Amino acid sequence: MQRALRTAEFAGFEHPQITVLLKEVDYGRYEGLTSSQIHESEPGWELYKDGSPGGETPAQVYARAQAFVGLARQRSEGRVIAFGHGHILRAVAVAWIGAGITVAAGLQLDVASLNILRDGDDRRVIALWNAS
Repeated sequence: MQRALRTAEFAGFEHPQITVLLKEVDYGRYEGLTSSQIHESEPGWELYKDGSPGGETPAQVYARAQAFVGLARQRSEGRVIAFGHGHILRAVAVAWIGAGITVAAGLQLDVASLNILRDGDDRRVIALWNAS
């Protein structure tokens, strides 16, 4: 959360509301390992399908993302800006559009990218994704 907080401050948001809903995904025993390193022992492993031993399950990540969507929708002014880590933000995007958590694996998300989730005419949409 510290990196996200610093990013928000660098972007001019000096007193952001902090929520644990956007904390980094708990990798459990895989914490500190790259996906390539994990694949050496678990070739078919995928975070949003398999979760992490001793860490969060995909359902837990998705529930947190859904809870953040609910929190964001409660904002009276109608706009929310969120700073967080890539894996939870990908989960928030699929929760926003009502897709299953495994869809998050198909969303490339680069560091310091801009993403816009909004209400469309008849459903929630991802209006902009991974823009720099």
